[in-house]
Formats: sequence, C-alpha cells, structure tokens
Amino acid sequence: MDLNVKDDGVAQRADELFDVVDEHDRVIGRERRDEVHAKKLRHRAVHVLCFDRVGRVFLQRRSMLKDSAPGRWCASCSGHVDAGEDYAAAAVRELGEEIGARVSGPEALIPWLRLEARRETGMEFVWVYRVEHEGPFTLHPAETMDGAWFTREELEAALRERPRDFAGSFRFIWSQLSW
Repeated sequence: MDLNVKDDGVAQRADELFDVVDEHDRVIGRERRDEVHAKKLRHRAVHVLCFDRVGRVFLQRRSMLKDSAPGRWCASCSGHVDAGEDYAAAAVRELGEEIGARVSGPEALIPWLRLEARRETGMEFVWVYRVEHEGPFTLHPAETMDGAWFTREELEAALRERPRDFAGSFRFIWSQLSW
C-alpha cells in the first residue's frame, strides 16, 4: 500500500462553525464546534468508505490528537459538514483533507446510507458514501495515524474480537449498512 504522510494544519478547531439542525435536519442556527458538542446539539456529518477493485475497504486509524475516539479505527474519512456546506461537498473535502484522495466531484460518490441524529452518532445526521479509490493516499498526521485495507470478513471479525479498537460511531454505522 502506498501511504504518504503530510504535516500541516490541526486535527480540529473549537471555533469551527456548524449548522445546528432540528429533528428534520433543517437548519435552525449556527454554533461553534465546542458549543455544539458540549450542548449535544443536532448537527451534520459524513463518512466515506473507499473500496478498491477487489472489494476491500480502506480504514483510517484516527490521530491521537483527535477530540473523539483518538487512536481508533474509523471510516476511510469522516467529518463534520461545515456551516453552509452540503453533505456531498463535505465528503469530497474530507477525502482530500484526511487521506489526500481526489475524486472528480460529488458525482463520484455513491450515497449509501442516511442516519438520523441520535446518541450513537453523536447527535449527527450522517450521510455515508461509498467510492471506488485505489489510492495512493496521503495521510494527514493531525487527522490520521495509520491506514489499512480490510476485506469485509476481516473487518467483521475484528469488530467482533476487538470492538474497542474501533470508534463507536463507526461500529454503529457499519452495523447499519445493507449489503
């Protein structure tokens, strides 16, 4: 696997602005990241799963600098939808920021699953996208400490045998996917 590491930026900023949404995912305001999380306000996020031609999924292990689930395995990339941004644009942005993956645009993403905001997702409405991408990936060290390819069987065995190695939101999301 071809992985490169770049060194710029930070894992997250407390002053990022997120859209706060109601129970129907309609924008009702804007708040700083730290306030949204402290008050457990509904907001938006994306997860992207990169698959290669043989069906393996690339997962990243979150940097120890992350404020949630540091050092745990998660989707290929994931992140919040910035204020005023749509889900697909956020997914394309996160692919580039976290693992250096470039896609032609939102049309390259296949919407796979939409989840309602709930405790298991950190009060995030989540769109999960699928994309075919072979790499190479350039991992952002403030975001990602490692990455690896997993077959579906390998991943499901690891989730059963070592669930604490994976971010809780990822475990929930993976359990909701339809194959």
